[in-house]
Amino acid sequence: MVAYANQHSFSYVPKAVREQRRERKLLNQLENKGVIKSIDPYVCKVCGRRFYTNEKLVNHFKQIHEREHQKRVNQIESARGSRRVKLVGKYSMKMEKYKNAAREVLTPKVGYGLADELKRAGFWVGTVSNRPQAADFALRDHIVDVMDKRKAECLMLVSDDSDFVGVLKEAKLRCLKTVVVGDADDGALKRVADAGFSWTEILKGKAKKEAVSVVGKWKDRDILKKLEWTYDPEVERKFYGSEDMFDEESEDLDFDGSDDGNSSDYMHKEDSGAWWELDTDSDADSSKSQ
Repeated sequence: MVAYANQHSFSYVPKAVREQRRERKLLNQLENKGVIKSIDPYVCKVCGRRFYTNEKLVNHFKQIHEREHQKRVNQIESARGSRRVKLVGKYSMKMEKYKNAAREVLTPKVGYGLADELKRAGFWVGTVSNRPQAADFALRDHIVDVMDKRKAECLMLVSDDSDFVGVLKEAKLRCLKTVVVGDADDGALKRVADAGFSWTEILKGKAKKEAVSVVGKWKDRDILKKLEWTYDPEVERKFYGSEDMFDEESEDLDFDGSDDGNSSDYMHKEDSGAWWELDTDSDADSSKSQ
């Protein structure tokens, strides 16, 4: 699972996120002035403390939990060998709990946390230069390298870029299953791929239900392909070559055998009468006496 993007993609903040941050800032100001009051208190998901304003929760999180997290990170980075392994195991639960809580409380300093979200989902994130289509070239080369090394049986591409049509066709020629996830309902990639889903279908759970039937169809298709018979001249020649030689030799023996002259006399005798005349009993007796 890999993802490639340039630095601009990670630093860019979408319009919806900017508006959400602007609204949150305005709410914080109104809460501090006492104009509005939250019905439910703000709860810290690390220690469980409750606060009546969001700004107090943010300050508490930065002053206590962020500092503790940074101390753990520095301690792990300075350790070596088995000690480092023990520290990672010791702090793994606390660090995971901190990261889950920080996503809701803290505002990322750069961008809106896209790289962190991808890493949390299990993707290897690669940053490329800001040249045009640098990410496309890097991802295409990575896919081809994986296919060359035969490390995958299915290619799942999250994109609407029609530049990847050639890669999908190459994957299908190499007998890989192809799946595309994108917003374009009738995009060029979905027309080439074996299966295609939109983000709406994934969020609603429709794609997860259809995935079972799609995989079942793939298995049935593979079984039918194994049962199909295809004519291969080389295989047929190797398999039936010995029988053909035997037939040719037997035919040569039949036609090239020695003739002692009796066969020609027999043929003349058989052809002596017309083909429509039947032998009578007297003719049969005369032939026997001869």
